[in-house]
Amino acid sequence: MSSTGLLISFFITTAVFAYIPGPAMLYAAAQTMARGRWSGLMAALGIHVGGYVHVAAAAAGLSVLFHAVPTLYLAVKLAGAAYLIWLGLRLFRARAQGHVISPEVRGKSGRRAFLESIVVEVLNPKIAIFFVAFLPQFIDAAATFPVWAQLIVLGTIVNLMFTSADIVCVTLASAVILRLKRSSRAQRIVQRAGGATLMGLGAHLALQKG
Repeated sequence: MSSTGLLISFFITTAVFAYIPGPAMLYAAAQTMARGRWSGLMAALGIHVGGYVHVAAAAAGLSVLFHAVPTLYLAVKLAGAAYLIWLGLRLFRARAQGHVISPEVRGKSGRRAFLESIVVEVLNPKIAIFFVAFLPQFIDAAATFPVWAQLIVLGTIVNLMFTSADIVCVTLASAVILRLKRSSRAQRIVQRAGGATLMGLGAHLALQKG
């Protein structure tokens, strides 16, 4: 495995990247705004599960395809952007939920957020590029463990740390939104704001270069 110095550097750098506000945090917060805390947490879990697809791809060397085939990168990026915009539009136009959400509705909303978030994460090629660019810097070629195993371990740690940041974001967003949802009008505004945030993220992903 990597030396102690490499590991310390890895943990510090990962923590900095994880807790700097980014698209994943905004996405989890948007799901919380639109559907509530449970859905926000399930969205964070979905992002986490989807992240392992990129970890496995990096370990298998598949992520380099995005560098080798720019058209593939663009196609996946636009598909992910379109999906985000569609999710945001659907949330924006949906009817606001009542103050008291039944367990059945809560469960369905959470499952939907979980599955949608997996798709969103998998269709974000920038995550694949990040793993390919970031993880090799902390690989110890002289270690007993093979490179692919080191990539999986380090990628898992990165995924867990980023998810912890998403959960913190969901918790904070939920605490703020709980006060705003005391009126039906505020609840509707919060839900629309969540949908608008998802649409904005989709547009940003589609228009962002590289």
